[in-house]
Amino acid sequence: MNIKEQLYIDVKDAMRAKDKEKLGTLRLITAAIKQIEVDERIEVDEPRMLVILDKLAKQRNESITQFKAAGRDDLVAQEEFELVIINHYLPEPLSDDEITKLIQDAVVKVDAQKMNDMGKVMAILKPIMQGRADMSKVSSLIKAKLN
Repeated sequence: MNIKEQLYIDVKDAMRAKDKEKLGTLRLITAAIKQIEVDERIEVDEPRMLVILDKLAKQRNESITQFKAAGRDDLVAQEEFELVIINHYLPEPLSDDEITKLIQDAVVKVDAQKMNDMGKVMAILKPIMQGRADMSKVSSLIKAKLN
């Protein structure tokens, strides 16, 4: 069963359980999916689903940081709740050691030696790491390795 199918099953379960908070978050996710499908006239596949979920999780993390700085604990709690549900659909995050190993393997595979080769390395890593690692962190690790 793919992520999208599981999501729709969970929406139905949340409706039956009358879990309004969870249902709201699940509908937020399905709305993001439908928006992409309508705008781009495509059927969202698994890799694209990971991109959408990763983007939603990143937005929640940024909001949590901003709300904490503003002292809005009520909004922090809501964002953290949504983040837990979003993360439920994302694959298991990669450890720092796994990320480092994948970067080394990709650098060797494309024989990357300077910053001009960063795009080639990212092209190999993005499909593997999407939704499992912070791609901006991966990008900075690659830059450090190639400098």
